[in-house]
Amino acid sequence: MQKSKCKVIAITNQKGGVGKTTKTFNLGVALAKQGKKVLVVDVDPQSNLTTYAGWYDETELKYTLTDLMEQSMNDDEIKIKESILHHSENVDLIPSNLSLSALENSLTYAMSREYTLRNCLSSIKDDYDYIFLDCQPSLGMLTINALASANSVIITVQSEYFALRGMPDLFKIINKVRQQINPTLKIEGALLTLVDPVSNQTDMWSAYEWSKSSQFNYFKAE
Repeated sequence: MQKSKCKVIAITNQKGGVGKTTKTFNLGVALAKQGKKVLVVDVDPQSNLTTYAGWYDETELKYTLTDLMEQSMNDDEIKIKESILHHSENVDLIPSNLSLSALENSLTYAMSREYTLRNCLSSIKDDYDYIFLDCQPSLGMLTINALASANSVIITVQSEYFALRGMPDLFKIINKVRQQINPTLKIEGALLTLVDPVSNQTDMWSAYEWSKSSQFNYFKAE
């Protein structure tokens, strides 16, 4: 079987408000402007990516990620192409809404629960060069599904002490996914956000020291 050319990247951090959604969409647009075919997937019940891309009314959405994952869990036909929305910036989107939160609870009892999202994406991976997964700010089943589906992870992080404190928990989850579910998963790197180098509240040194740490290099390694 020929390996897919598509690269699936999860944008994650268990802390909210660190720019995951903005970075997901902007990375997608930047690559689309370079001629790449890009799909962004809203893996967050808050549906910020869906709103950010311009879809404000849930009634306009024929299918959301909730529908696709339910179809996978029920062994029904996964109508993924019908769910894809086309943005004017040449980026495609699979939207979500609040119903994704209830589905996360159902995933707990599903067969092969960690692979539900991967199963949904499998039929369209060859249509794209990049798929970006905008993860929710938690380390629950939806995030694990995203990590199980991804080739790599980009961690968005503010360069401040409190934003860095939660990194060990995220590393533990990534490492567990690598050991038990997705052995090829790697960390692309940390993407600093909300950086204000002239502010006393921005501790660039902490982020710099963290990025050099042996723990980060261990998880980043192939």
